[in-house]
Amino acid sequence: MSSVFTKIINGELPGRFVYRDEKVVAFLTIEPLAYGHTLVVPIEEVDRWTDMAPADWVHLNEVAQRVGKATIAAFGSPRAGYIIAGFDVPHTHIHVFPTSKMSDYDFSQAMGMNDTDPAKMDEAANALRRELGTDESGRRA
Repeated sequence: MSSVFTKIINGELPGRFVYRDEKVVAFLTIEPLAYGHTLVVPIEEVDRWTDMAPADWVHLNEVAQRVGKATIAAFGSPRAGYIIAGFDVPHTHIHVFPTSKMSDYDFSQAMGMNDTDPAKMDEAANALRRELGTDESGRRA
């Protein structure tokens, strides 16, 4: 059975994509710690990051670093948070989000998907796309 991320990647479920290449995608999470909270996800379904092929792991992190730099620039945050949790969806993913303090790393403080402002979500995705030089599909513009 496909993961929810695979369904988003394949267009079966909606997603606000900010990056896409042949191996990795990045899209906004529906329950963000802050507007701009992005998930960096391999297209291949691999449950645990420790099971990824080393070259794919390196590429995933290169993309996460690009998204992190775009996050800092787009939101003026002093840092980009980086978390691998891996319990909610059995498909490797890296959380990247704007942050200014350690207490921002608290998933119990995440906005619920029905509590986010769609316009602010769209603005955050557009800000990241501008920094990354990508279009609405996440591909290079």
